Amino acid sequence: MHIFDDYVKPIRAAIAADPKSGKLYETLSFSERSLQKGLDFKVFNQQVPEKRLLPNLADFARELGLTPNFEQGLGLHPDFSHLKHSESLEDHYIVSMFVDIKGSTNLFKKYTPRTVWIITNTIQRAAIHTCLIFGGYVHRLQGDGLFVYFGGKNMKPDLAVKRALQFSSVFTYFVKEDLKNIFIEQGIENIYTRIGIDLGYDTDVIWGMAGIGEISEVTTCSLHTSLASKMQSYAVSNGIVVGDHVKNESPALTEFYTPVCHRTQRENDRYIFQIPEERFNYTQYDFNWLNFLKRQDFIATDLSGQLQLKQKAVVIPNRNIANLAPIAAVSKPYYGFES
Repeated sequence: MHIFDDYVKPIRAAIAADPKSGKLYETLSFSERSLQKGLDFKVFNQQVPEKRLLPNLADFARELGLTPNFEQGLGLHPDFSHLKHSESLEDHYIVSMFVDIKGSTNLFKKYTPRTVWIITNTIQRAAIHTCLIFGGYVHRLQGDGLFVYFGGKNMKPDLAVKRALQFSSVFTYFVKEDLKNIFIEQGIENIYTRIGIDLGYDTDVIWGMAGIGEISEVTTCSLHTSLASKMQSYAVSNGIVVGDHVKNESPALTEFYTPVCHRTQRENDRYIFQIPEERFNYTQYDFNWLNFLKRQDFIATDLSGQLQLKQKAVVIPNRNIANLAPIAAVSKPYYGFES
C-alpha cells in the first residue's frame, strides 16, 4: 500500500550500513551513514520522529480524516487517568489488544546490536503511529510488542472494535508484505506478528491503579484483558485471533470469523476459556484480516491484486454552471448552440 515506505527506508539503510551485511558503505547518503556511524538517539529521531507521522502515513491519516493523539502516557488511558493515586475503582468496557512481534531475536545472527536496535525501534514506532491514527491507547511496551486499548467513555464498543480491527489489519499487512521483502532479500528468517483481541463489557472490566506510588499504572482487571494476550499465542504467523465478544459486536463481518479449532483440527482449541459449572464457554476465532482490509472503503485492489490506498475525490469549490460560461463561450458548438 506504500503507506509505510518511509518506515522501510531507515531499515534498509541500517542493513546496508551494517559491517556484517556485506553492502558497500560508500553507496549510502550522509544521513543513511549516520544510522551506523556514531548512532545516537537524535539521529534516529531525525529519521523516524517520535511525534510526527512520516509523509506517506500522514497522507493515509488525512485520507481517513483521523488525527493521532501523541499526548499519551504509558499506563494512563486519558479517560481513567484520574484513578492514578486514587482508591477508586470504575467499571467500564474496553477492547484489549496484544501485538506480539516475533523473530527479532534472529536479527542478532546477522547484524550488530546497533542495526537491530534501529530495525526493532522503527517497527515499533510504525506500530505506535498507526495505532494512534485509529484512536488506540498504547498501554504498555512489552519487548518489541505492544499492549493496546481501544475505546473509552466517548466511544461505543462497536466502533472501538472496528478501529481495533482496522489497526491490526493495516499493521499486519505492513509486517507481512513490506517487511517480508526486506528480510527475504537478506536471506534471514522473516519477522512476523501475532495479534490477540478481546472485548470486555462494563460488567467484565474493572479500572483502577495497580502498583505503588510512581511504580504504578492505571490498568484493567478483566478476564478479557488476559484473554487478548492468551489469544495471540494461538494465532498463526501474521495472524489475528479474536474472542466471542469482538465477533458479536461486528455482525456484518461474520464471514471473516472462523473458530480456531477448524484450523488446528483440535476441538479443544474451540474455547479459549471455560467455566463448566457456569456453562461458560468462550470461543476464539481466526480473523480473516486480509479480506476485511479489502472491504474497507479506503482500500482498492489493483489489477495485480495488490492493495492500494484510495484517493478521495477532490471537490473543486464554486463548481457552478455559471462559472463555466466564460470557458464554454469560446466553443460555440457546446454553448448556447448559436452561430
